[in-house]
Amino acid sequence: MEQTTHQVGNKTNRMKFIVGGLLIIGAIIYLIISSTQASAQYFLTVKELEQKGSSIKGRDLRISGAVIGDSIQYDPQTLTLTFTVADIPGDNNEIEKLGGLGAVLKQAVNDPARPRLSVVYNGVKPDLLRNEAQAIMTGKMGDDGQFHATELLLKCPTKYEEAVPEQTSQ
Repeated sequence: MEQTTHQVGNKTNRMKFIVGGLLIIGAIIYLIISSTQASAQYFLTVKELEQKGSSIKGRDLRISGAVIGDSIQYDPQTLTLTFTVADIPGDNNEIEKLGGLGAVLKQAVNDPARPRLSVVYNGVKPDLLRNEAQAIMTGKMGDDGQFHATELLLKCPTKYEEAVPEQTSQ
């Protein structure tokens, strides 16, 4: 009789351990999923942003586009920078097929039919902000129809092409 009670006690303890372990694992999975969704950013092209419309208002977004040089305006008193970007493909393979990033940026800026997006950024004007630079912006769409960037990264392919050394044959 004593042995049977001991076996039942072991099974109960083992069951409590399994249930407790499953609850802890479930809580960890829930925390991972909820924190990932809260900090997730959508990476979109200008065209995709235009297609989504108001469904993405208030969400953190990352947008990439080609800077249209004539649209750049900067107020050094308020540190307000405004400019327009034109749509470029989001797929690197497609960019390569179209002749590389430099060619894609040039085509985007010179094509008035491409979707465009007005951007507002508060901060110091970056040195690389110029015509045909690739702008990668993080921020949110405003009710005013402008993209309000909180981060601004720029790539200027022509600057880097000049810096690449010639290959020497030996």
